[in-house]
Amino acid sequence: MARLREAQKEMTRRLLLDTGLEMFVSKGYTATTVDDIASAAGTTRVTFYAYFPSKVELMKALVSERLNAELGRVPSAEHGTTERELVAVVADGSRERIRAWLAATARRWDAIRPYTTTAFEAAAADPEIRALLDAWLDEAIGDVADGLDRAGRFPAGTRRFRGVLAITELDRVARTWTPGRWGVGHDAMLDVLTESWVGTIGRPDAE
Repeated sequence: MARLREAQKEMTRRLLLDTGLEMFVSKGYTATTVDDIASAAGTTRVTFYAYFPSKVELMKALVSERLNAELGRVPSAEHGTTERELVAVVADGSRERIRAWLAATARRWDAIRPYTTTAFEAAAADPEIRALLDAWLDEAIGDVADGLDRAGRFPAGTRRFRGVLAITELDRVARTWTPGRWGVGHDAMLDVLTESWVGTIGRPDAE
């Protein structure tokens, strides 16, 4: 019975997360209420509050649990979470490894876009989400800096800033690019993005 109750609790929590994301995407984060989520999930606000103290906490769980899982980010003692493959790719610094990683990441854009789009909307309305999102982006920037540290490439004082440039660029493209947007197709987009990353964080001989 205890296992059954735990399974039911996990199913309800998962349902609330799924429904919350769907409502945030369709109605907007700001316009969506706890009652909207509970009603759409076929439950009550009392049940919602048994799992999440607020809409903000549900949004935090979508980022820290769902989005990190989609991106393969795991806990890190150094800076919250890390994507080990990104660190390894940056340390390698070759055009081939960078393009392959960017291509693999691009294949996940449709899956992660609901989370990132909603998170940025929520961040504009809520300081807690803004802080969470800033920290989340800093963790990805930290991966780039870690990779450059491992390789000993570029002056040490510039490595984190290079991570800022690379991740900010990638985040913008990942959230907004669609086929043909800005006059480029998928392969051309990856070629240009790779060229930019190689110039910013890659090996000098990879250009």
